[in-house]
Amino acid sequence: MKVNFSYLLTISIVTALGGLLFGFDISVISGTIPFLQEFFDLNESMKGWVVSSALLGCILGASFSGRLGDKYGRKKILLITALLFGISAIGSGFSYSVTTFVFYRILGGLAVGGASVLAPVYIAEVSPAHLRGRMVSVNQLTIVIGISLAYYSNWLLLGIGEDAWRWMFAAETLPATLFFAALFVIPESPRWLVGKQNETKARLVLEKITDHETASFELKEIKASLKGNVKRGSLKDAFKKKYSFILFLGIFLAVFQQWSGINVIFFYAPDIFAKANMGADTALFQTTLIGLMNVVFTILAMQVIDKVGRKKLMLIGAAGMAVCYIAIGALFTAGRTGDWLLLSLIIITPAFFAFGLGPTVWVVLSEIFPNRIRGAAMSVATFSLWVACYLLTLTFPIFVEQLNAANTFWIYAVVCITGFVVILKYLPETKGISLEELERKLVGKPDSFNKKLPDEELKLKTVQ
Repeated sequence: MKVNFSYLLTISIVTALGGLLFGFDISVISGTIPFLQEFFDLNESMKGWVVSSALLGCILGASFSGRLGDKYGRKKILLITALLFGISAIGSGFSYSVTTFVFYRILGGLAVGGASVLAPVYIAEVSPAHLRGRMVSVNQLTIVIGISLAYYSNWLLLGIGEDAWRWMFAAETLPATLFFAALFVIPESPRWLVGKQNETKARLVLEKITDHETASFELKEIKASLKGNVKRGSLKDAFKKKYSFILFLGIFLAVFQQWSGINVIFFYAPDIFAKANMGADTALFQTTLIGLMNVVFTILAMQVIDKVGRKKLMLIGAAGMAVCYIAIGALFTAGRTGDWLLLSLIIITPAFFAFGLGPTVWVVLSEIFPNRIRGAAMSVATFSLWVACYLLTLTFPIFVEQLNAANTFWIYAVVCITGFVVILKYLPETKGISLEELERKLVGKPDSFNKKLPDEELKLKTVQ
């Protein structure tokens, strides 16, 4: 099997720019909070609303983008998200009232929700089975790069003065413009084209990525998966009994990724470092180490995800995070909040996440849903992810106040152990299997992934 890897990597990177903007948009506000509180004269409750308003947009964007992507195409809706990112950046940066600011932040959230659904789906649909994990992981890599880029640009713009916050938001216009322009060089998803009865264009796209023989085989597989019914499934279809197993897996993995507690580390690490009596410069340096570990271990995961497999990486990540949380809770119980071991664990925990749950969840979500309902089901899973993210952020301070920090981290340890057990027992290994073969193995058959690969899959492996 021949693959035009440079072309595949190019269209994957272009699409993954949506992930970079995803990471930038959700992180940029962290450096603007003191400015916003002073400029808009915010009390604590209003500050919470201003900061979290983008998550409302994320939930809404995730709810509708998959279905819109099924109807109008992945590429068209990604173009709209690029526009929304740019409009939100300019509008947020030059707002003069809280209402206007929140409106533009919600617009940005819509774009984040849309990109979080459609970017991994598109990359999965254009990638050959043996490279799919690595290519979809590019999106996770750009997310963590976007987070780091937001922190770095905030630091660079800090010296501008009291209007620095405006330029911190407006800076997102540059990558948004690049994303919008670059999208014009990528093709539409071949699987979406087949669903719209445009087999000629679908074949051309597949033959740009791989050789003629493999493209013909994949086209036949895609057509067979739709079984003569080219109409895309609705949200109602995604909840049919025959899809219940894979929908359960998708929702569980999405919620688990968030309730593994990783965003608690990302959001509250500066406070933990500050409580350790570090100076501002030292605390900032320690926080940047978290970002660095996130990037490095995401890259490591990309190198092995198609060799080791998604399931093993998830198990390693869940187990490692559980051990870290147990140790962190023990250190809080002992009152060792300034201990070097606690600070080290705060840095190591994101490394386990980046190597395990970070990239693999997005990869598996983009793989396990059938062609006919992929957009709708991905919306359900990603909607669940953003709701879980919002609830995690909302409940962490409450848990710490009511239960203390040690018990809170032990709760996240129990969540990670539960996730480990569910993944071990129920999650299929998806590496190296075509999207259509996964559909045949999983739809309505919770135990089918333990069976021997059928002749069609062996034939695909021979072609590859």
